[in-house]
Amino acid sequence: MNRRIIGLLPAGGQATRISPLPLSKELYPIGFQVKNICYQNNFNDKENKLRPKVVSHYLLEKMRLAGIETAYFILRPGKWDIPAYFGDGSMLEMNLGYLMMGLPHGVPFTLDQAYPFVQDAIVALGFPDILFEPFDGFQRIIARQAKGADVVLGLFPTEQPQKAGMVDFDSRGKVRLIVEKPPQSNLRYMWAIAVWAPAFTEFLHSFVSNLKLTNDLLSLPELPIGNVIQAAIQQGMRVEAEVFENGSYLDIGTPSDLMLAVQRFSGCSNNQFSD
Repeated sequence: MNRRIIGLLPAGGQATRISPLPLSKELYPIGFQVKNICYQNNFNDKENKLRPKVVSHYLLEKMRLAGIETAYFILRPGKWDIPAYFGDGSMLEMNLGYLMMGLPHGVPFTLDQAYPFVQDAIVALGFPDILFEPFDGFQRIIARQAKGADVVLGLFPTEQPQKAGMVDFDSRGKVRLIVEKPPQSNLRYMWAIAVWAPAFTEFLHSFVSNLKLTNDLLSLPELPIGNVIQAAIQQGMRVEAEVFENGSYLDIGTPSDLMLAVQRFSGCSNNQFSD
């Protein structure tokens, strides 16, 4: 049975680390998209169709390359500029929808808002304030998940474990442990994108529902999605890793990565700025 694949983009963050901003951080312009010819400092060339390219556009086009035609942004109230910008998704030849986040206790609660819409689908998770390579990242993790894994994580090398969910895995790619933002770590890889089967969607929904029933939500700390994946591992779910040995990852929600992104994407090249 070939299940449809639906992209989820949690966009509930408030961008406190780079505030104040005049727009949602997911719409921060990083580089340009170019039609026909490349930008060559010719501001008067009417044939030049240079346009700013917002950070979440990069994620969506990678999903589209992987054959994903439908995706949902899950928004915090007030971030109306995102649907105003992308609309129905026609600019990417995608079908885009917009859901409202409920409880502000972390990505698992945000993602669970999509449960009624994705419970029978394969889910592809990407964070709309990140930039990553390789360009075919989603294609590769989707292909791996199709072989039977419940969850596949896309792994990227990092030297900043304190900012990431670090992953321990064996030689076959089976994930043994996820450690969220350790101050120090011997682990080399963080996870940044994921794809999962309906079994994990059900697990996530049950996990979040149980927290709502058994906890004082007003005092509940923010829950990383990596903690839920770790709980799934402990329950026997098959979680695998696809390593992007030469991959890169930038989170523009941090000042240092935002600066790097602006510098790195300020030029013009065929593969980065295709339309």
